[in-house]
Formats: sequence, C-alpha cells, structure tokens
Amino acid sequence: MSKVVARFADGHTIKGTTIDFSPGKDIFHVNVFKASTDAKSVEIFTRNLKALFFVKDFLGDPKYVHLNEFNLEHPTIGVKIMVEFKDGEVLAGTTTGYDPKRWGFFILPADHDSNNERCYVVVAAAKYIRIL
Repeated sequence: MSKVVARFADGHTIKGTTIDFSPGKDIFHVNVFKASTDAKSVEIFTRNLKALFFVKDFLGDPKYVHLNEFNLEHPTIGVKIMVEFKDGEVLAGTTTGYDPKRWGFFILPADHDSNNERCYVVVAAAKYIRIL
C-alpha cells in the first residue's frame, strides 16, 4: 500500500493510499486519508491528474522549502530532468522512463529531504520537460 497525494490538473488534491496504481492503467483507486478510521475509496482517472506524488507521510513539513537542486553526495540513477507544470510548479529529479509518446513517467526528486519519494508525472500537465 502506497501513500499518495493525487494532484489534479484542475488544482484539487486528494490524499490517501493506493494499491492498484499502474502507469499502464487508465483508472486506479485511492482510499482517502481521514483522521477517522472510515476511509472511502474514490476512482481516479489518470488522464485527469497533473501528477501522483508518492509521499513519506501525508502531513509533510509545511515550513520545509523544497529544493530543485541535485546533491553531489547522493549518486543519481537515470537521466536528470526538469519538469515545469502548466500551473508553474517546477520539479527536478531523475528518471529512467521518460518517453514523450507515453502518458507519463516516474521521477525521483532531486531533493532527497523532500516528503516526496517519487512522482508520476502526467505529460499533458507539463508546460515543458527538459533533459538536463
């Protein structure tokens, strides 16, 4: 079970857990995170997302300033890449699976201290994608 934050192209967000996300599937489900124990499952169409963030925890650190810089102490695996989303958010990281012909790809954030473990970027939500 993975903790995820689904950020939609229209700006809304859903936090929860998923067990059935796959880049090759059009639909997956998220059990919405709530303080109470009664989580409800929602169906999500991948094409409606900006990105799906796989996170360490749901709260994160609101004071933390996310860095889009590579730390030379951490070896990089894959190709360095920069994504600017249509909403202006910028994400730098590495990928082994970027292909502009596919719906999306996974990126490992450059910032190892980020709350994000990895992110599935929906290509249609990007303003530009640049190999570094």
